[in-house]
Amino acid sequence: MKYQKISDIFKDGRKTLSFEFFPPKTDKGREQLYRTAEELMTLSPDFFSVTYGAGGSSARSTLEIVETLQSKFDIPVMHHFTCTKHTRVAIRNELNELMASGIHNILALRGDPPAAEPHYEPGPDEPRYAFELIKLIRERAGWFSVGVAVFPEGHCQTPSRELDSLYTRVKQEVGADFGICQVCFDIEIFREFYMRQCDAGVTMPMIPGILPVVNWENFVNFCNRCATKIPEILKPIYEPIAADTAAMEKAGVQPQECLVIEDSRNGVLAAKAAGMHVVATSNFYTQREDLSDADVIVTALGDSDGEKGQLIKGNIPGYDGVLHVSQLTHMFE
Repeated sequence: MKYQKISDIFKDGRKTLSFEFFPPKTDKGREQLYRTAEELMTLSPDFFSVTYGAGGSSARSTLEIVETLQSKFDIPVMHHFTCTKHTRVAIRNELNELMASGIHNILALRGDPPAAEPHYEPGPDEPRYAFELIKLIRERAGWFSVGVAVFPEGHCQTPSRELDSLYTRVKQEVGADFGICQVCFDIEIFREFYMRQCDAGVTMPMIPGILPVVNWENFVNFCNRCATKIPEILKPIYEPIAADTAAMEKAGVQPQECLVIEDSRNGVLAAKAAGMHVVATSNFYTQREDLSDADVIVTALGDSDGEKGQLIKGNIPGYDGVLHVSQLTHMFE
């Protein structure tokens, strides 16, 4: 593996392409995840990441998937790590386990409380905020590369965007190496966000996260919960077919219906983004006899010339990369 730590990729000044997986609930789903990851490798991604359930509910599954992806594909894999409902002792023990497994990359998050405990209050030995978790991670000096969540439109629980940027600076000051935006669809919003972060003293790389549209109702609800603006251009594409599963699948694999944000050729990567992080939802890919999963993704990302990941990562002279929103489906059973 050329890079053990994601932070070293940014030190080389490279734009990144990465994919995020949710741990499937069944063995069959997990095997399909690995097949999908194998096809995604044709896009030359720089790293994968694997999420971590509320309160650590998928901790064992996350660890096993991270270990398998990392060993099978010789690629850095980032382990999501939340501190909600974790004591400091438990966190330190889990960090020791990650180190023993050869995992060098963590996305440090506060995390959501379990659904059954929406108003959960941390105990006296439980970190309340992500910056406290980062401090615990940094006790293992030099071992981990640490990513954090950043919010182009401000966190929904923060009074102002400016204050949100100051919170990001705190994460940076205690040891964060880079930020991944939860959701970002609008280049102008990202540009404004980047300048706001600079004004607050944030200098670490920041990657916009892209959430594909696989279910319109769920997508709208998610954006509303996060106080994220839904691009108007998406509504006429998806609202008329929202209740038609077959039409939604078709929308995801027809090149003319895959949305690429206006001005993308001079867009988000030229706006100082460090790369692009695509969230692979549980319905991310499609199984079709006439079109492979990787072909669907390449088409949706706007590459019709076989350049694949190189095109996305901006390694072609004169091309700065794309910010895309597309509907790609595949069921992890």
